[in-house]
Amino acid sequence: MAEKTFKILVVDDEPDILEFLSYNLEKEGFQVETAENGKQALEKAKKSQPDIVLLDVMMPEMDGIEACRTMREMPQFEHTIIAFLTARTEDYSQIAGFETGADDYISKPIKPRVLVSRLKALLRRYEAKESKSTHLEVGNIQIDRERYLITFEGKEMAVPRKEFELLYLLASKPGKVFKRDEILNEIWGRDIIVGDRTIDVHIRKLREKLGEDLIKTVKGIGYKFEEQ
Repeated sequence: MAEKTFKILVVDDEPDILEFLSYNLEKEGFQVETAENGKQALEKAKKSQPDIVLLDVMMPEMDGIEACRTMREMPQFEHTIIAFLTARTEDYSQIAGFETGADDYISKPIKPRVLVSRLKALLRRYEAKESKSTHLEVGNIQIDRERYLITFEGKEMAVPRKEFELLYLLASKPGKVFKRDEILNEIWGRDIIVGDRTIDVHIRKLREKLGEDLIKTVKGIGYKFEEQ
């Protein structure tokens, strides 16, 4: 069986970077399409349905954060891998990226071989997650992986992708204390460097939607899901 060719949309307002990335990604077997801003990226993505979108943050017309947020609100991009490739490394910018539903936040400059490795790791992790059970029911909460939908106390709600995956992880083993490192590795991957604050922000967002009782903090260790 022939190996699948993955489609990637690379979005950056600098032509030299687009050319450099396209050359190196095509050399590694990716089918590459490019866009110069977020607005153009949305138009092209609707037509080509890429497997991966690689976004710069600072761009004219529509920046990467807004483009990612808009894509995640559209059902056809729920399962698309979205990664930022940017020179901005501030914590608040990284957290904003993950809050809009990004799967990775990669800092420039990066060697092409390392970038390809990161992208392939994202694809492997996504495929592994897709092979898991598609439905989980614990107490008064149901989690549907196929639709990325949570039903809580009879009310359906959609949440950003990382929040969804974090809740699914914790709820998959009620009562188990997940250490912070374990959460980072499972949700963001070993190749992605994010701070503890990123986990805390996502936990806070989930508590705002589901109440304070479902996810408990185990001081100095991590978090656990308590079945109600």
